[in-house]
Formats: sequence, C-alpha cells, structure tokens
Amino acid sequence: MPGSSLDPAIADRLKRGADGLVPAVAQQHDTGEVLMLGWMDDEALHRTLTTGRATYWSRSRAEYWVKGDTSGNVQRVVSVALDCDGDTVLVRVDQTGAACHTGDRTCFDADPLPVTGAG
Repeated sequence: MPGSSLDPAIADRLKRGADGLVPAVAQQHDTGEVLMLGWMDDEALHRTLTTGRATYWSRSRAEYWVKGDTSGNVQRVVSVALDCDGDTVLVRVDQTGAACHTGDRTCFDADPLPVTGAG
C-alpha cells in the first residue's frame, strides 16, 4: 500500500490491524441501514474524506477501489466517524443502487441466521 496524505491528527487516532487496515462500515445516512463492510488504510480514508466518494482497499486485488466506479452503484459520503477505540470507521453514505457486489441492496440481505436464544 502506498504512502498516505491522511491528516496526522486523524492517523494518530487509528488503531490498524497487522495488515495496516481498519474495517469501514458503510451505512445509509437517512435510514440507518447497514450496507456493507469494507477495509481502509490511511490513504483510502484520506481519499474518502477529500473526494466525498467512498474509497476502500481491496484485500484480494491489493488495490484501491472507489465504490461505484465500475458498477455505477455510487456511495456519496455524507459523514465519517471513528468509533471510541479508533479501530473502526463508520461511513454514512447516500447509496445509489445496490451496495453488495451480488446485486443486493445490502451485503446483509441474503443470509439471515436464526436467533433462538431467549431475550
């Protein structure tokens, strides 16, 4: 992964995994719908903050990808926040079309698991 232009004050707050990445949860800004989970390094976060387009690091292809550049299913960034530990990023977006690569609205639509425990 190349070097980054991320603001050092933000970079200092990030707690990255051994691979230099943090999970980035994409959430629809107006409904609260959880859309997908991606991965960001410092540069992906910098690009997300400065372009207004959600940018992720592809672990399988080892390259940056901007959500929607090939599919047209764009994520326009509304806000970005770090969790209290600095080890997860919440990207609130306005999602156009499907968020999941399978064509589903969210990556969590297809396989709900049964919950049988008492509340």
